[in-house]
Amino acid sequence: MRTLIDTCVLSEIQRRKGDQQVRERFASFAAEDVYLSVLTIGELKKGIDKLRASARKKALTAWFDQLILSARERILPLDLETTVIWGEVTAKSEKKGITIPAVDGLIAATALRHGLHLMTRNAAHFEPTGVMLVNPWE
Repeated sequence: MRTLIDTCVLSEIQRRKGDQQVRERFASFAAEDVYLSVLTIGELKKGIDKLRASARKKALTAWFDQLILSARERILPLDLETTVIWGEVTAKSEKKGITIPAVDGLIAATALRHGLHLMTRNAAHFEPTGVMLVNPWE
């Protein structure tokens, strides 16, 4: 199952005491079936750069650099079609009174554009988009 991985999943598997079920679920996917959004890369970088200088920050920076190297061919950009899909799904949601944060909407649109499932814990932000969800916490 080809799957786009949301930021919360990658953050969880990097936590010292991260959820073992999430780690196992993530590890069960073949590397070639795991995709990332450029937005997830940006969110991870932001989180790491906000940390004070520490051994943890150094370790996360090394992990981040390795992640980019190993997943480079599976990091999906924002393109015209993705942004059009984003406009459609967020307008549809807003007509129903549901506001989807822009980054989450663009991540969902990326999954929809490429026919991917989305692995996340944050179902509330993504369900209105119609993307197929995988919640590794369940």
